[in-house]
Amino acid sequence: MRNGWVPDAPFSLNGTTISECSSYVYLGREVNMMNDLAPELGRRKRAAWGAYKSIEEVVKKTKNTRLRAHLFNTTVLPAFTYASETWALRKQDENAVSVIERSIERVML
Repeated sequence: MRNGWVPDAPFSLNGTTISECSSYVYLGREVNMMNDLAPELGRRKRAAWGAYKSIEEVVKKTKNTRLRAHLFNTTVLPAFTYASETWALRKQDENAVSVIERSIERVML
């Protein structure tokens, strides 16, 4: 990834040429030059559904809504909102976040 201040010359480190990429994951967050959150929201959505899949059997067996809500708050929500304090959300991103959260809540509760 390069910004406007870096020349287009190949970059090498200790004789190894480093390939250019359009995005990368840094500290659990996908970073790209366009600061587009759509790929990151997709990653967080997959992480949230993965967290749900890990507790799906327990959720289906229990009828206690408090326990289901507790499981959602302690497993799915942290997986979904990881590194969200660094997101600069637009209105459409806020809507996407709320849709994802509601869809998982609907399945759980």
